[in-house]
Amino acid sequence: MQQLEQDLKTALQTAARAVFGVEIPLASLALQPTRKEFAGSFTLVTFPLTKALGQGPEPIGRALGEWLQAHEPRVSGFNVVKGFLNLEIADAEWLKLFAQLQAQPAGAPVPTGGPQRVVVEYSSPNTNKPLHLGHLRNNFLGYSVAEILKATGATVTKANLVNDRGIHICKSMIAYQRFGQGETPASAGLKGDHLAGKYYVLFEKHYREEIRQLEAEGVTNEVAKKQAPLMAEAQQMLQAWEAGDEAVMALWHQMNGWVYEGFTETYATIGVDFDKFYYESGTYLLGKERVEEGLQKGVFFTKENGSVWVDLQAEGLDEKLLLRADGTSVYITQDLGTAELKYQDFGYDSSIYVIADEQNYHMQVLQATLAKLGKPYAAAIHHLSYGMVDLPSGKMKSREGTVVDADELVRDVVAAAKAATLEKGKTEGLSDAELEELYHLLGLGALKYYLLKVDPKKRMLFNPEESVALEGHTGPFIQYSYARIAAIRRKAAELGIAEAADFAALGALAPTERELVQELARYPAVVADAARNLSPAVVAQYAYDLAKAYNRFYAEVSIFQETDELKRSLRVALSARVGEQLKVTLGLLGIQVPERM
Repeated sequence: MQQLEQDLKTALQTAARAVFGVEIPLASLALQPTRKEFAGSFTLVTFPLTKALGQGPEPIGRALGEWLQAHEPRVSGFNVVKGFLNLEIADAEWLKLFAQLQAQPAGAPVPTGGPQRVVVEYSSPNTNKPLHLGHLRNNFLGYSVAEILKATGATVTKANLVNDRGIHICKSMIAYQRFGQGETPASAGLKGDHLAGKYYVLFEKHYREEIRQLEAEGVTNEVAKKQAPLMAEAQQMLQAWEAGDEAVMALWHQMNGWVYEGFTETYATIGVDFDKFYYESGTYLLGKERVEEGLQKGVFFTKENGSVWVDLQAEGLDEKLLLRADGTSVYITQDLGTAELKYQDFGYDSSIYVIADEQNYHMQVLQATLAKLGKPYAAAIHHLSYGMVDLPSGKMKSREGTVVDADELVRDVVAAAKAATLEKGKTEGLSDAELEELYHLLGLGALKYYLLKVDPKKRMLFNPEESVALEGHTGPFIQYSYARIAAIRRKAAELGIAEAADFAALGALAPTERELVQELARYPAVVADAARNLSPAVVAQYAYDLAKAYNRFYAEVSIFQETDELKRSLRVALSARVGEQLKVTLGLLGIQVPERM
């Protein structure tokens, strides 16, 4: 496709030279896809050429189009709509392009010249609560971005930094000590991550009660937050943890173990994976070493209370705390350590952090701090900043329990997929096990597509009804299209219709056949665009466009009733290639496809 575009631009340059005697730079001859309501495949906007060629946009379009039709065999026709020259491409070119596509696998690498050693860090859960809707957007984005970068030929490592220590973890632990009475996931009938989350919410509930009580005694809110007994106990526990207190460590290992079992189950259910796990408990000490290094280099400084800071005002930021006065670390302490560990492990030329946009400032500080330390990998850090997911009732807050639980949401979308499939009544021939797998594929397909079709940078409002929709601009619509093609391929195989042949002898193509070849040929440009912008939304839109184009093709031309053997074979071949391309494309989004429905 890129070669065809380049050849057309060169032909347009030749036409301008021949007709107007003017040399137009190739960069000024930008082609774009022709809008669906007009005949043609490529469009040249002629308005920018009026000054150089000395005529109006319509005469320029007509003159160039007439020359091309007379001298360029690739162009079979043209039309001019105001300042737009729409070029119709000869069917022989589309058949040649389709033969080129068939000669390589649907998922062939798309080299882009981008980074070749990439670490994508995503998920990064806290071990004081289960995963929620916001985590799902993060997980799906991270997984998809990693798969898209792999499709460019890059070596990609999927990393998960588990926030397994810190004051937030101690809050759950203190609440469990106070109120747990030896409860376990088994005795409570809860997944381990849900049990830990229960005590995080309990901590906040009793903590707020203590604050209210202190305020009633005349203490200001600011002071009450610090003096509340529960918070003081949590701070003491954090110090005891960093000192290696045996009892504290035993409770920490026990509760984190429960949480990891819960996370593992959720990850398997939602279909994401990781090549490397890092744990904050294993990186914060290295971070402390980097803080010491900064002090020795004179790029960090100590305040009177003993806390350590970095001054980033020259970088347009502010002063940033790196180590508390009591010697305990903060978030950025372990981030300094993790960045170095990842570089030691993988020597990355790009380290992508999939983190919500509320951490934009934090990520700027991390990169600037590493640059202050003179780290060679500072410039390789890239923050994939994505918008938060809001609920109709407002922002989600784990400490208040106002979240959409990931496990519960997945159960809901699978149940909705089951109900919709049963309503259609198209489940004959599938075993109970196959049906359960189908409902899971469709439910997750709906949820993943719903969260990934939106530009990552945009904040989104979660709509429960839309998230489980199976028709329209949805994942299941594309999955249904794939299943339809799989059925066609099975029938074609039974009838002995070949999926490959020499189609050069065919005459005119149907408009929907041309459209399908053009859509198929767009795949490399789509992957390159998605990789450049780290945007699965680009891939999601392409999958939908390809599925829509195929459904138009299916509605407008006959496959098995076609009497011309070569045409019938072409339509089966087109169907097969679209199916393969849909499977590969949805795979980049982490969405699986059903062979039967």
